Amino acid sequence: MVGRVYLSSSVADREKLHMKIGVLALQGSFIEHMRVMQRLGIEALPVRLPGELDGLDGLIIPGGESTTMLSLMKSFRFIQPLKELAQSEFPVLGTCAGMVCLAKQVSNYEMETLAVMDIVVRRNAFGRQIDSFEAELPVPALGDEPFHAVFIRAPFIEKAGSQVEILAKLSDGTAVVARQGKLVVAAFHPELANDLRFHSYFLEAVI
Repeated sequence: MVGRVYLSSSVADREKLHMKIGVLALQGSFIEHMRVMQRLGIEALPVRLPGELDGLDGLIIPGGESTTMLSLMKSFRFIQPLKELAQSEFPVLGTCAGMVCLAKQVSNYEMETLAVMDIVVRRNAFGRQIDSFEAELPVPALGDEPFHAVFIRAPFIEKAGSQVEILAKLSDGTAVVARQGKLVVAAFHPELANDLRFHSYFLEAVI
């Protein structure tokens, strides 16, 4: 059901304890992610400085322009703190450019990423802005109903390590959603769909 809230009692308990989810707000669609969190009853905070990572229960790295985002992370000294958090089982959701930032390697660009998730991704894998598309994507972890996925200059996953679980593929077998421990990535923009299930899954599955 579109717009369905998908939270277990354990997450509801944490909500009562004032769960705080940060959204990296250097560039990209951070406002839209914050609005989804707010619809779920979760406190969402913009993160613009490394010190604002303190006290969070999880972090979202939004879609945007990955080279710009990584450059700003370096300028604002986010690289090491984010690496340390991700390597310490801190929950992170990366969407579109956020997936590129978390990936161990980008196959078609020379980019220094956070390199915390054992995946190789292809940046802008489907083409330019004009090649953006939408798809009804089966994501079994979200239930039987497909998720309306919006792909905008999206990457995809070319390779995944043994600790990575592929959660969804396009009809041609292209991997576009994955999880490794408490890291979850998606090639599309779940914040642009009127469907709360993806963010709810992140909260329920990894926090």
